[in-house]
Amino acid sequence: MKWQGVNELREKYLSFFESKGHTRLPSFSLIPQGDKSLLLINSGMAPLKKYFLGQAVPPNTRVTTCQKCIRTPDIERVGQTARHGTYFEMLGNFSFGDYFKIEAITWAWEFFTKVLEMPADKLYVSVFENDDEAYDMWTKQIGVAEDHMVRLGREDNFWEHGSGPCGPCSEIYFDRGPEKGCGKPDCHVGCDCDRYVEVWNLVFSQFDSDGNGHYTEMEHKNIDTGMGLERLACVMQGVDNLFEVDTVQNIMKHVCRIAGVTYNEDDKTDVALRVITDHIRSTTFMIGDGVMPSNAGRGYVLRRLLRRAARYGRLIGIKKPFLYEVVETVIHENASAYPELEEKKAYIRKIVEEEEKTFAKTVDKGFDLLSGILTQLKEAGKTVISGEDAFKLSDTYGFPIDLTEEIAAEQDVSVDRDRFAALVEEQRTRARQDYQNKAGSSWADNSVKIDAPKTVFTGYTSEAEEAKVIAVFRDGEAVDAVAEGETAVVVLDRTPFYAESGGQIGDSGVIATPESTFSVETTSKTEDGHFLHFGMVEEGEIRVGESVSAKIDAEKRRKTMRNHTAAHLLQAALRTVLGDHVHQAGQLVTDTRCRFDFSHFSALTAEEIKQVEALVNEKILEAIPVVTKELPIAEAKKLGAMALFGEKYGDIVRVVSVGDYSVEFCGGTHVDNTAKLGLFRILSESSVASGVRRIEAVTGTGVLELLASYEETMASAAKAMKLSSTNDLAAHCASLMAECKEKDRQIEALNQKISDAKMAVIFDNAKEISGVKVVSAMLNGTTPQVLRKMGDTIKDMKEPVIAVLASVSGEKGNLVCACSEAARQKGAHAGKIVQRVAAITGGKGGGKPDSAMAGVGKTYMVDEALLALDAIAAEFVKED
Repeated sequence: MKWQGVNELREKYLSFFESKGHTRLPSFSLIPQGDKSLLLINSGMAPLKKYFLGQAVPPNTRVTTCQKCIRTPDIERVGQTARHGTYFEMLGNFSFGDYFKIEAITWAWEFFTKVLEMPADKLYVSVFENDDEAYDMWTKQIGVAEDHMVRLGREDNFWEHGSGPCGPCSEIYFDRGPEKGCGKPDCHVGCDCDRYVEVWNLVFSQFDSDGNGHYTEMEHKNIDTGMGLERLACVMQGVDNLFEVDTVQNIMKHVCRIAGVTYNEDDKTDVALRVITDHIRSTTFMIGDGVMPSNAGRGYVLRRLLRRAARYGRLIGIKKPFLYEVVETVIHENASAYPELEEKKAYIRKIVEEEEKTFAKTVDKGFDLLSGILTQLKEAGKTVISGEDAFKLSDTYGFPIDLTEEIAAEQDVSVDRDRFAALVEEQRTRARQDYQNKAGSSWADNSVKIDAPKTVFTGYTSEAEEAKVIAVFRDGEAVDAVAEGETAVVVLDRTPFYAESGGQIGDSGVIATPESTFSVETTSKTEDGHFLHFGMVEEGEIRVGESVSAKIDAEKRRKTMRNHTAAHLLQAALRTVLGDHVHQAGQLVTDTRCRFDFSHFSALTAEEIKQVEALVNEKILEAIPVVTKELPIAEAKKLGAMALFGEKYGDIVRVVSVGDYSVEFCGGTHVDNTAKLGLFRILSESSVASGVRRIEAVTGTGVLELLASYEETMASAAKAMKLSSTNDLAAHCASLMAECKEKDRQIEALNQKISDAKMAVIFDNAKEISGVKVVSAMLNGTTPQVLRKMGDTIKDMKEPVIAVLASVSGEKGNLVCACSEAARQKGAHAGKIVQRVAAITGGKGGGKPDSAMAGVGKTYMVDEALLALDAIAAEFVKED
């Protein structure tokens, strides 16, 4: 048995099963496609579930894959042990009603003993306790010695997940030798020690379970095997854990170089290195598959992993953003199997770098807030941070709970973890409910099934079609007919109506017979390929089986096509002006406008917007033909066609080309020449989320409508200013602004006079505490701006002064605290003082040592709070 690298092992496995008649499928995206039960793909079988359940037809009855996987239930244990990780690759070979036990067992043994040349005496096999068939195959046909066979119970060797296909398992273990064991005389397969490593699990799906303990033998049995690539590499490379296999160790070495540390020299440093190494692998692949950092769903998982890695970087002395540099090594180590990572390298690096920079800012705020919480607890004689405070630190400031606990422990303070966990679960419950609400009706979750061939779409070349009604639904239930005034969903065997997808809205129009009219409001599509026409019967009735004429709203379609082609030109222009890191992050194309979301990390300048708009209009005026072709996906990629992150494509893809300026995978409808867009105008540019910007734009008649609205707005403005025309509007506006600035200056001067007048009265009642003048005043009716102005005057005084000024207006109130430099040298801190004063009213606030503000809670308690200032100030200032 010789040493073999991760990339070599992956290729040997897939090639071996290709030689056994299996079709090699590329790894599916980590974002589940059409499976709402998963947040992220977590096993090799997960993307193939539809084939096992008979919901789709596989490309072959024999399939082999190496699937990227993410699992996060034990994220807190990653780093603490050398076993746990969030990212891994799962090798698998699958049979959908083709071969069964003997082939799966024979090939597994052949791969291990012949291809990898593992010593047979080092291999042990477990079977389900009642599976005599598998036991006999291993012992009598393969020749495994009985002292290398183990029968285990249902918990270990029977795969079942609710109702549906299930069956016994057979697992293959590798004996790493007694020196890796626990030393007990009865140490054997199944022991918790490190001697016997479970490498490969063969699942024999032969039963159909009703979920209540009843099992029926399946007519078409399946094979589902899974073997962790990293675990196999551990065995072949003779190392103890996944962090020591070649590709992973190379990533860790890069982190070590940045930090100036060495692995296996210090336990705390090792924990940090394992966390960083694992998490940067996960995040690189997640971003590569289209996951963006956010505060919900899989985006939250990504953000949590990135921030946890960044935090551990700080613990080993890395103060600057660094993870984006390590991305280079992650991609290099995996480029042979996942070349798409190299294509997206600039994009992935930029996402990681920006998230690191954002976290660096928020984590500093978290440190300040945590410091304040610990100070308050100490003053109150308490030793437990509330779950609410811990949750706020985590949820609002991105401050990891384990970091909160670690810092708190240094001051002998604990965290109410139970309450924190309850609040996290409440948030997850809200997120799940929101997700379920968004999932919508039975159409969204595909629970409604239509027993008919999928709809033939003719809308790329036709605006009208003769068709037959194959199904009608009212309130989600199948019916034979719907009558005038009823809303319904109509399914046709053929349709020119485009179904909403790829960000393009569904078509509207009319489905009619000589006696009836069904007004189509929008169109969508099921996963099975049935087009759903949503609308209302305007006249007569629509009945299953009858022939109809289907006609789209052609003018609306043409407007939508213009905006969709504009979206393609816009993306190309953005990449030209901003850089190749720009990728589509979502879009909505309607008949009225184009809304395009894209990856970028700062607001576009006016000049950049102008350049992008000019580029798109330049391509429109060049009258470039727009060509649409269906091509094999490999050929499309050679053309440089851009694909949407996380999107699944078949073997044949539709490619839309605008000369050589824009080449994209796209299933939408487009004009045949850019000249038909007329003109292009950007309406707005804004932020959608961290690292995602949005542009809204119009084309064609939309630009004319926009110009008309501008003219109307200018005319209204001129009328309001009593101008006879819009010719002098700009000059008049400039004049008005100058007048406003002058009045602002006069108001500022008056505020200063008011401030000066009130200041003299305030100091008449000043008290001296430890050589510091302490003053407080209630100044009702004074604006916050004037309060701040007075505070600025006080903090600039030469003598030691602490002042708290209050103003109440209705149900709201404000407090300003100012401390002069001389007072600060004696221990005064405006932020802490105003926090204490405000707390008496139930208000909150804080700020810098020299100046701070707070809101008032109960306004009737302001006087009591101001009276407490002397005692509070005395706690801070000290005698010379």
